[in-house]
Amino acid sequence: MKKATRQAYGETLVKLKDHKDLVVLDADLSAATKTDIFAKAAPEKFFNLGIAEGDMIGTAAGLALGGKRPFASSFAIFEAGRAYEQIRNAVAYQKLNVTIAATHAGITVGEDGGSHQAIEDITLMRVIPGMTILNPVDDLETEAAIETIMEHEGPVYLRLGRLAVERVHETKQSFVIGKAETLVDGNNGTIIATGLMVQEALAAAKELAEQGINVRVLNFSTIKPLDEEMVLQAAKETPWIITAEEHSVIGGLGSAVSEFLSENQPTKVVKVGVQDQFGQSGNPELLKEHYGLTAKCIVEKAKQLDR
Repeated sequence: MKKATRQAYGETLVKLKDHKDLVVLDADLSAATKTDIFAKAAPEKFFNLGIAEGDMIGTAAGLALGGKRPFASSFAIFEAGRAYEQIRNAVAYQKLNVTIAATHAGITVGEDGGSHQAIEDITLMRVIPGMTILNPVDDLETEAAIETIMEHEGPVYLRLGRLAVERVHETKQSFVIGKAETLVDGNNGTIIATGLMVQEALAAAKELAEQGINVRVLNFSTIKPLDEEMVLQAAKETPWIITAEEHSVIGGLGSAVSEFLSENQPTKVVKVGVQDQFGQSGNPELLKEHYGLTAKCIVEKAKQLDR
């Protein structure tokens, strides 16, 4: 079954519409962010702030100060970029319970082109003190993550995609912020992946196993706080690590893993991601191939490391 995590976002909000503190905001993109589903189900709890992302985040901060749990929704490029100052000062500085629900992240936005493809948003959010960053792998994990967010204290950056992706989980699992998940066991190497690159990592692991290379696949749906215990275990038990993310290799998951290991367990780390480039307009699957965000690319890197 294929479903976009943005679709799961809208559907999950509807399931939670009777929560007394839940409110949903959007910056005039509700048909794309899928908050329009919630708007129809609970119009009294939905606020369209127009093309004014900074105002939307400021309003979310005010609602949070009043005891509400706002989900502020827009494209990742507009929230992480255009509203950065408001996220930093109005939300995170005050440690408010605001969720920045950022859809259309990464290059798989596709034909909208490089101006709309956020490949630096994780970097921007990582440097904000106290910010939690979640990047769920499929629709079921998105639902579980949102349920957990409703009980979480502090700001959250929830990264969601436009592209429909295959389910990794057969049933909804409990979601624990800061805890990674082992999907495949192996000791020849480790692939640490997040978002839709988890599906590519699983495909790569299957192909590598057929060639006698058994790799571990870890799903890091929480990027901050990083599951340092699982990273350390992988570094101690396998000779190398590949990180895979639909994001720049500068400042994202790969950087977080490398920074931690450089101080605790120096290990060979190879980053699969966007290599200091802007995105461009094109078919999402072709863009993944162009930027090396595929199982094939992971397999090639793993075989080089396994020599």
